[in-house]
Amino acid sequence: HRKNPEDPHKTAEPVVPLFVDRYFIHWYKADVKGKSCEDHCIPQHSNRICVTTLTESHPVLQSGKTIKSIPCQISTNCSRLQNKVSGKCKRGAQFLTELAPLCKIYCSDGEAYTVSSCVRGCSMEVIENILHKPSILQEKPSTEGYIAVELPKFEESKNITEGLLTQKQYEEVMVKMH
Repeated sequence: HRKNPEDPHKTAEPVVPLFVDRYFIHWYKADVKGKSCEDHCIPQHSNRICVTTLTESHPVLQSGKTIKSIPCQISTNCSRLQNKVSGKCKRGAQFLTELAPLCKIYCSDGEAYTVSSCVRGCSMEVIENILHKPSILQEKPSTEGYIAVELPKFEESKNITEGLLTQKQYEEVMVKMH
């Protein structure tokens, strides 16, 4: 046990890693669709499931931004909320490419940001709690504020991370930018 710096006679509570840090490998896509700082993080579980989140450097997570709305209506015929997945074969799931839009985030300052899938696979769900309480995306972006869950095809799962950066590579990119 480590000593508590405020009171050397007390032991500090052990630091328990978050579930996401323990069971997921984090992959990154910098400057999605060529837009500076619009970086996405894609935690991938050992069972192939990927989650789409925003990185801390994303403009939506910068101080002073207020999210006005997060519509999932991609086009007149396509809404990510109409995704109804059922059964072992995931019938009804929408297939996504790496650049498929998941939703758009509109901020009160007039700026709009498109969140893309970054991985090929079936859309398992778009997280509705961020639609009802958009601030959770900013308050807890890597846990409850994630945007979508995708399942890569089994035969493509080994190649799913091509074009994505490891956490170390992403950190090196961020150091070069600052």
